[in-house]
Amino acid sequence: MPELPEVEVVRRGLERWICGRTVAGVQVLHPRAVRRHLTGPDDFAARLAGRRLGPARRRGKYLWLPLETDTPGAGPDQAVLAHLGMSGQLLVQPHTAPDEKHLRIRLRFADTTPTELRFVDQRTFGGLSLHDTVPGEPDGLPDVIAHIARDPLDPAFDDAAFHTALRRRRTTVKRALLDQSLISGVGNIYADEALWRTRLHYERPTATLTAPRTAELLTHIREVMNEALAVGGTSFDALYVNVNGESGYFDRSLDAYGREDEPCRRCGTAIRRRPWMNRSSYFCPRCQRAPRAL
Repeated sequence: MPELPEVEVVRRGLERWICGRTVAGVQVLHPRAVRRHLTGPDDFAARLAGRRLGPARRRGKYLWLPLETDTPGAGPDQAVLAHLGMSGQLLVQPHTAPDEKHLRIRLRFADTTPTELRFVDQRTFGGLSLHDTVPGEPDGLPDVIAHIARDPLDPAFDDAAFHTALRRRRTTVKRALLDQSLISGVGNIYADEALWRTRLHYERPTATLTAPRTAELLTHIREVMNEALAVGGTSFDALYVNVNGESGYFDRSLDAYGREDEPCRRCGTAIRRRPWMNRSSYFCPRCQRAPRAL
């Protein structure tokens, strides 16, 4: 599933190509793609027609397009929320481009620019939906994701509050990093990478982390995410691409994730993989010592 860097790459593409355009019409080609819009495909299409899309926003792995109003000073009252799921893609394509095999939704615009927005999703785990926004939120935050925590690249992220919450959570460090109500945007790949850089085992109890250790972990989370952003994110297959259909290539720079039996780039010990919560955790058994209880 795309994590923060991949979703941010898509957000930047939408910001460049879609912001400020007015929707002329919407085609929903698969009802599952709008299943989170509870009033159905026809209502989704009707509510979007004639609305102007504001600047693309993101929190963690979620991104949205606020719907602008013509009332001066009024914030957006609704927003189109996008969740990419396992294989969702938001593509800006010429009108004349052939339809993708798994095209689910098409947005056409009222201007003369010869491009449209397409939502393509092979596995149909993702989708688009229209939601009311949180009153007073200038970015038009959809109310259904108001519980999602801020992410570590958000200027308003509170490092000290995160450390306090981490210590109180009484869990293990990787479980905490994947808890989107505690810190958003971190998934399996970047958790393993940040933990490797911090030399922390994924089962390290959060109650044992000191403030300097938490600060170091946050530093490495931000570093690895910014490095991934610089090269377009991580793409292991053709399912994750940016709005122009291009893959990222941070997978070439991964130090832990996906490197089972390859030598650790710090000490040369073989990287290990262990099953973890229906996923896998990759770590160096020498650099990331397991807690004694394990």
